[in-house]
Amino acid sequence: MLEHLLSPAARKRALLLVLAVVTALSLVACGEAEEPESPGEATPEPVEVTNVILASTTSTEDSGLFSELVPAFQDAYPQYRLDVVAVGTGQALEIGRAKDADVLLVHAKADEEQFVADGYGVERRDVMYNDFVIVGPGSDPGGIAGTDDAAAALTAIAEGGYTFISRGDDSGTHKKELSLWEAAGIEPAGDWYLSIGQGMGDTLNMASESKAYTIADRGTYLSMKDRIELVVVVEGDERLFNPYGVIVVTDASNPEGAQAFADWIVSAEGQDVIREFGVDTYGEPLFIPNTQ
Repeated sequence: MLEHLLSPAARKRALLLVLAVVTALSLVACGEAEEPESPGEATPEPVEVTNVILASTTSTEDSGLFSELVPAFQDAYPQYRLDVVAVGTGQALEIGRAKDADVLLVHAKADEEQFVADGYGVERRDVMYNDFVIVGPGSDPGGIAGTDDAAAALTAIAEGGYTFISRGDDSGTHKKELSLWEAAGIEPAGDWYLSIGQGMGDTLNMASESKAYTIADRGTYLSMKDRIELVVVVEGDERLFNPYGVIVVTDASNPEGAQAFADWIVSAEGQDVIREFGVDTYGEPLFIPNTQ
């Protein structure tokens, strides 16, 4: 046996060494047993996403505003996916009457207020505004540049037979145009007056190609002015003021989502998105928020 070969002192040192090793191993084992398990990252609960259908105008779509508004809203409310249907205001209101949209963002205030009064909408809330402008070729054949009387400008266009492109789509812009012709006491008709039934972007493109006059919201015009050959010839008439409102549709398919969007777009966060949109590119906002 090994112990018979060792001296008493050597056997004692060997025993102490064994005891030290056993003790160390025991402490390690105890430490491992008592150390609490590191909690793993909690798996987030999946968010149930529901669609919110927003019927709005081609002016807000063509200006690029929705490229900022939609992701900002969905970041704030990840439980909703905002689907935009961009049509003229008149058609957007019809979509609302048929309850094929949850919420509207449109710009024909009198019609919007009637929509709510008829029970189709919960309430109308101001969101933002810009203005309409009459644009035309730089040569300005009608000699109307500089006037701030929109009705007088349209009278000069009609009397001179200068080409005018009308959206002709029952949009907010078209409704404004018709109200200005009425103020001028003119029912536009003839070869010079072309009603095309198209959105704002297409109307501006056609007016540019035809060297014609048209009426546009300033936001869409600014977003396209570098790609078209049209200049602002008439602005500043108070009748060209262009307010936008948001309306939650009565008995909407997604009332919670519709209300969330309506509340968000008039909140400080939503209004900041509107306030900043276009400033970096055009040096001015394309729309002015009017609730914050």
